[in-house]
Amino acid sequence: MGDHSPRPAWSDCFKNGKRINLLIGEKKEEPVFTITDLLPHLAAEQMKKSLEKGIEGEALNILAGSIPHRDRDAKERIKLAILEYLNQKYQITEEDLVSNEIEAVPAGEARDLGLDQSLIAGHGQDDRVCAYSALKAICELKNPQITSICIFVDKEEIGSEGVSSVQSTFLVSFLSEILNLSVPGATELQLRKLLSSSKAISADVDAGVDPTYKDVSELRNSPRIGCGVVITKFTGRGGKFGSSEASSEFVAYLRNLFEKRKVIWQTGELGKIDQGGGGTVAKYLARHNCEVINTGPPLLSMHSPLEIVHKADIYSTYQAYSAFYNG
Repeated sequence: MGDHSPRPAWSDCFKNGKRINLLIGEKKEEPVFTITDLLPHLAAEQMKKSLEKGIEGEALNILAGSIPHRDRDAKERIKLAILEYLNQKYQITEEDLVSNEIEAVPAGEARDLGLDQSLIAGHGQDDRVCAYSALKAICELKNPQITSICIFVDKEEIGSEGVSSVQSTFLVSFLSEILNLSVPGATELQLRKLLSSSKAISADVDAGVDPTYKDVSELRNSPRIGCGVVITKFTGRGGKFGSSEASSEFVAYLRNLFEKRKVIWQTGELGKIDQGGGGTVAKYLARHNCEVINTGPPLLSMHSPLEIVHKADIYSTYQAYSAFYNG
């Protein structure tokens, strides 16, 4: 797998509450890991499966070592050697692995792509590119006239479930605290009015037209890379199932705002109606009666080990978020 072998990012919590954060494979002198593949010479049965079923989840085993433990009488000697290494270097025991969060991501830094270096190739740009642009924009915000908030959430790709996702109540709880500091004894009705008078951008990428796979895109309505940030009025799949659709008034507000701030923008949708589609966290914000729309750069090779984004689109995205904060 070359430079794109996975590297685990560890967060381990011991039962006494102590936490350690580990990153293995970021430096050139550190090892990387891989998931083995079946050679085509012996893949006759695998070739009969659909692409969806060709590699099963339980087959995605990470190769982490091969030297057995020196104790010849021990069982699972290679596993024991790996556990001994983790214990000696990080004081981690096998039981501690129960309370850890381990993620394997493609190794290798983001790189300039193309002879003209106009593109960036890197893993996880859906949605690190939006997180970076939003953070940079709000950090540069000076003396805002209205309260501006940038929130970062997790678990979007599995349906935004869990305490670190946008479906948790942390946003409402946070806004309740802010409201009560401004208006002691504020009521729930006042909180609901606060939410319904808010405007939000769901910072997420869209699918750019790929000439190699252009048949899955509706070419009159799909975004192009290098043509600016994308305003996605509605998401969803199979039409608009699982969608969040912005009001025409809010879209008009953004159009006016972006044009005043000279933001290069385009509209887009996530492929042909009957081809598939996707959703974002926008619908969970819309539940609070908050005006919200999906806005971010178009991406190629989404969800692959190397996702591709145009540098001009990143800049337009940053400009769009800055304009929104200052709007």
